[in-house]
Amino acid sequence: MIIREIHALRGPNYWSVNRHKLIVMVLDIGDMEQRPTNTIDGFYERIKEKLPTLHEHTCSEGCPGGFFMRVEAGTWIGHVIEHIALEIQTLAGMDTGFGRTRGYGEEGVYNVVFSYMEEEVGLYAAKASVKLAMALVEDMPYDLEADIQAMRQIRERVRLGPSTGSIIEEAEVRNIPWMRLNQNSLCQLGYGVNQKRIQATVTSQTSNIGVEIACDKEDTKFLLEKSEIPVPKGEIIRTEEELKAAVEYIGYPLVIKPVSGNHGRGITTNIQTWNDAVDGFAAAKLISNAIIIERYLEGEDYRLLVINYKLVAASRRTAAHIIGDGKSTIQGLIDLTNQDPKRGYGHEKVLTLIEINDMTLNILEEKGLTPLSVLKEGEALKLKDTANLSTGGTAEDVTDLVHPYNIFMAERIAKIIDLDICGIDIITTDIGQPLPETGGAVLEVNAGPGFRMHLAPTKGLPRNVAGHVLDMLYPPGSSSRIPIIAVAGTNGKTTTTRLIAHMARMKGYKVGYTTTDGVYIQNRLMMAGDCTGPASAEFVLKDPTVDFAVLESARGGLLRAGLGFKNCDIGIVTNVAADHLGLKGIQTIEQLARVKSVIPDTVFPHGYAILNADDDLVYEMRKSVKSNVALFSLNEHNERILQHGKAGGLSAIYENGYITICKGEWKMRVSKAINVPLTFEGKAVFMIQNLLPAVLAAYIRNFSIEDIKLAIESFIPSPALTPGRLNMFRFKHFDVLVDYAHNPAGLLALKQMIDKMEGYPKIGIIAGIGDRRVEDNMEIGAVAASMFDKIIIRQDKNLRGKTGEEIIEMVYDGIKSVEPNKPVSMISSEKEAITSAIKNAEEGSLLVLCSDAVQDALQLIMEFKEAEAKRLYDFG
Repeated sequence: MIIREIHALRGPNYWSVNRHKLIVMVLDIGDMEQRPTNTIDGFYERIKEKLPTLHEHTCSEGCPGGFFMRVEAGTWIGHVIEHIALEIQTLAGMDTGFGRTRGYGEEGVYNVVFSYMEEEVGLYAAKASVKLAMALVEDMPYDLEADIQAMRQIRERVRLGPSTGSIIEEAEVRNIPWMRLNQNSLCQLGYGVNQKRIQATVTSQTSNIGVEIACDKEDTKFLLEKSEIPVPKGEIIRTEEELKAAVEYIGYPLVIKPVSGNHGRGITTNIQTWNDAVDGFAAAKLISNAIIIERYLEGEDYRLLVINYKLVAASRRTAAHIIGDGKSTIQGLIDLTNQDPKRGYGHEKVLTLIEINDMTLNILEEKGLTPLSVLKEGEALKLKDTANLSTGGTAEDVTDLVHPYNIFMAERIAKIIDLDICGIDIITTDIGQPLPETGGAVLEVNAGPGFRMHLAPTKGLPRNVAGHVLDMLYPPGSSSRIPIIAVAGTNGKTTTTRLIAHMARMKGYKVGYTTTDGVYIQNRLMMAGDCTGPASAEFVLKDPTVDFAVLESARGGLLRAGLGFKNCDIGIVTNVAADHLGLKGIQTIEQLARVKSVIPDTVFPHGYAILNADDDLVYEMRKSVKSNVALFSLNEHNERILQHGKAGGLSAIYENGYITICKGEWKMRVSKAINVPLTFEGKAVFMIQNLLPAVLAAYIRNFSIEDIKLAIESFIPSPALTPGRLNMFRFKHFDVLVDYAHNPAGLLALKQMIDKMEGYPKIGIIAGIGDRRVEDNMEIGAVAASMFDKIIIRQDKNLRGKTGEEIIEMVYDGIKSVEPNKPVSMISSEKEAITSAIKNAEEGSLLVLCSDAVQDALQLIMEFKEAEAKRLYDFG
C-alpha cells in the first residue's frame, strides 16, 4: 500500500460542512483491491484480538459489533484503516468518530477520511493505521502501545492548555470565531477590527504593567503591604549572608521561594532548620537571583479568581498526598491513587497523574522514607510542597463560602495590581472569616492564572469562569465579526470579488479581499499570486484594520485544507463548468459542483446565498442551504426567476438593457449596461453576469441604489483594478486585449464579446494547461478555432506534470478537429509569443492574449505601449 498524500482539513469542506477537523488520506491499496478481509486468513481474529474496542463501532450495520460484522463478511482494507485511525485516537484519549472511505476515481485508490482532535495526532494516526493494518494482514507483531503513548505525548505538546481551551470552547458556544496564531497558546478571537487576543488567561486588554508587577513578587508584596493587605512577614534577599539575617529576623518556620518563579518551582515550605534553609535558598537560586524568605503560615491553601475586577470563583487546594493502610508501599499507594479514572496524562483529564520527582524524593528523604517505605494506617503524607493541579494536587470549590470582606479584598487587590484577570493565593484557617481575623495572609498574585481547578474541581460545583472572560471581552451589544462575502464558481470569481470590494470601499469600509492575483488590504497588494485558499482568507481576517472582507474561494484550497472561515454573511456561486476535472479525486462536474456548494452551505441562516438561476447545478444548491436565497439571471423571463419573484424573493436580472434588482415582482433599475465600463458598452455579456451577483450583494448589505450605480459606473477595467480581466490596450494601428480566460467555458464567454468587436484579423494567443484532461485541452483548441482568424499556441511557465510538446499537441489537435486549415503557429515562450504578435501585427487587427501569468504579460505589453508613445512623441 502507498500513501499518495495526506491533507488536514481545518474548516468547512467537501466531505462535511459541519465537521471541520478531518484528515484526508489518498491511499493506493494496490493488490489489496483483490483481497477483501474475508479472504485474508486469520485477519478477522487478529483485528478482534488487537483492537477489541472496535466492537463499539456500529458502522453501517447500526449496532455494536457492526464493524466486525463487515470485516467478517468482507470489506476493503481502506475501510478498515479508517476505523483503526479513529480507534487508536480514542485509545490515546481523543474520542472522535466521523469517517468515510470513498473511491478516488482510480481502481484501488481511495480517499480515507476521518476526524481528529489535534492535527498532528491525526496525521500520525493516518500513517500508524496503515502500518498496523499491514501488520494484521501479514500476521506480524506490532507495538500498538508505543503508538498510543506517542499520540498522547504529541497531544500534550500541541494542544491548547485547559485554561485557553476553556475560553475557546466558550467562544465556540457563543459563535465567536477564533484562530490560533502560533504553536503555543496565543489565539485570536473575532475577526478584523473586532478581534481580541488571548494567551493562556492573559488578554489583549490586560495591563502590561500589571503583569510585570505580578511577576515580581517583591513589587507585589510592597504594593500590597502599603495598601494594608495582610502579607506574610518576610524579606527579599540575594546572598547567603542576607539569608542568615533574615532567618534571625523572621524566625522559623519559613518559606523560601524565587521572586520570578511559577508552577511551584523552586519553593521550599515549612523550613525548621538552618541546613534546610540553606538547601531551600540554593533551590530557589536555580530559578531566580532574587529570593523571597517569609514566615511559614499554618492554614489551608486557597485560590481566589478575579475576572474583570469581580470575584468569580474560589478554590481550596490540597497538595498531592496519600494515606497509609499499614500494608502498601508509598509507590503502591501512588499507583493506586493514579488508578482514579479522573486522573490522566498531563491535562488529559480533570486531575493529573502523581509522579515521583525530585521534590517528592526530597520530602521523603527529610522524613527518612523512600518510595518502598510502608506508611502506618491512617498516616497522611504530602508528596509535593505546592498544591498545583499540574503536580497531582486536588481542588474543592468554595466560592459560596468566601466571606464578603475577603471578596472585597480580592477585588481591591486586582485593582491595586491592575490585572483584569488574576489569581490570588491566600493561606487561612477559614475562608469564611475575614482574613485579618484568622491571621491569614496573601501569598501571591498571579497574572494568567490557571482555570482548571475552577472548571473541574475534584469536589464542589464547576464554575464557567471562561464565560466571564468572554463577557469582559465582548460585552452585550458588541460584535466579534466583520461582514464576509465569499465568492465561488468556475469563471468570473475574481471580477465579482473586485467589484464588490470596490463598492464597499466607496461606502467607506476598510476592505480586505483575496483573489487569484493576490491579497489586498485597503487596495494595497500584500501578497502576490493565487491567493484563493484558506491561508489567504485568514490573512485578511487576522488584519486588525479590516472591517469588510470579500474572499474569493477556489476549488484547490477547499479540497486541500477546507475553508479559512466557518460562516459567511453572503455566499455567491457564479457558475459551474468542466474545469480541473480529474484532479484531487474530482472526476465529474457534479462532484465539482459539490465542492463549490460548500460556500453557500456555510452562509449564516440570516444571510444570503446568491445563486445563478441560469446554471442548473448552481440553482440546485438552493436545496441544501440554511440561509435566504437570492437569484440572478441574464434572462428576465427565466421561469426560476419569475417563480422566485412571485414568492417574494430577491433577484437581479438583465432586462431591456438594464442591470435591475427585483424585490418580489417590483423592479429597481440600477444602471444601463452600456453605461457600465466593465461591460464594454454591453458587448461583454459575461461581465454583465458578474455584475448581477455583485449588485445583489451590495443591496443585501444595505447599499443604496444610488451608491451601487455610482460604484459600478466608476469601476473601469484596467491593469490596476482588474488585472488580466478585459484589459484593452489601444495601439496606433491595432488593439491588444488581455483576458484570464483559461478554460473552454471562459473562452466561449469571451467569444461572445470578440464576435461583436471590430478588428481583423483576430489573432488569439492561447495555451493548454498541463494538469487538465486531454479532452479539456482539445476543447480549448476547438473553441479558439471558432473565435480567431489566426492562432499562436504558447506555453505556461508551469507545465503542471506534462511536457510542453504534449500540451501544444493537444491544443493543436483540437484546432484542427474544427478548422483543419486554420493558420496556427507555435511559440512556446509567452514573452516571445507576445513580442512576435505585436511586432508583426497587421493594421486594424485585434490581438487577444489569454494569459494566467497576468502581471508579466501586462508589464510586457505596457512596455511596448510606452515605446510606441515615445516614438510618436519623438516623431512629433
